Amino acid sequence: PNVRRKHLYDYAEYRLSLGKSVSTTNADLRDFHSFMRFLQEEEYVVPQALLRLHGLKQPERLPKFLTDEQVRLLRDDFEGRVSQATEPHHQRDALLDRAVFHLFWQSGLRIGEVEELRLEDLNLEGRKLSVRNGKGLKDRTVYLTDASVQALREYLAVRGVGPSDHVFLYRNEALKKDLARSRLKDAGKRVGVKVYPHRLRHTTATQLLNAGCPVTSIQKFLGHKKLNTTVVYARAYDKTVEADYYAAMGRIEQRLELAPETGNESQPLEEAERTQLLALAEQLSTLELSKELRLE
Repeated sequence: PNVRRKHLYDYAEYRLSLGKSVSTTNADLRDFHSFMRFLQEEEYVVPQALLRLHGLKQPERLPKFLTDEQVRLLRDDFEGRVSQATEPHHQRDALLDRAVFHLFWQSGLRIGEVEELRLEDLNLEGRKLSVRNGKGLKDRTVYLTDASVQALREYLAVRGVGPSDHVFLYRNEALKKDLARSRLKDAGKRVGVKVYPHRLRHTTATQLLNAGCPVTSIQKFLGHKKLNTTVVYARAYDKTVEADYYAAMGRIEQRLELAPETGNESQPLEEAERTQLLALAEQLSTLELSKELRLE
């Protein structure tokens, strides 16, 4: 009867101060809530405030992506294994691994989408492929780079005939998720990069965004239902915004240094310039602004 909501929040703060995670602390609070419900069912008087207890807000996890240098290390490793393979079966495996890597990295495919990819879904002449029944049971078109097309062509040349029309076959069976994941992980170990399929998907989105690709186009390309899912990449690491900030601030500092020192009669002009610069900064913060307009 002496327990108050404040006591529970004090407990939560104490657990966090010990280094416990928000998830673990919320689990403790849920256990307490279940116990209160049990006491209520046993006809004990339980304050409603304890039954309406809300858990701690989970911190928003930012996507983990690879740097350009880490991607380069992985790419060079796959290319090296293709060129160094001497036995036919080693050559075939190396070509398969390289093609899968390119679809993870440059096309941002989910691991299940790579597993379910069929020969009829490929349009190498048009440099694109179709994802059937992706997340949310939605189809979408995914575009391919010249490097991805070449990797797929060279793999398909040695793919052979299998029991199904899956694009990727391994030992006469459709490539499984666990195998694709483990082979990518092994490549990461060889070059000292922690990598998994979805991390390459995060890398795709981050690199496209930082290269000036509109966030709405990235949303459609990756098959995100909500724009906020895509915008999170801008908060994770946005070299475009960083470059825009320093470029704009440099121009501001230069204009202030070159502005002539005058009397009070210059006050209206300074106010107008300040208003104009604030409007410019607001425009630059808009993610949908094209690269050409940013530069202008």
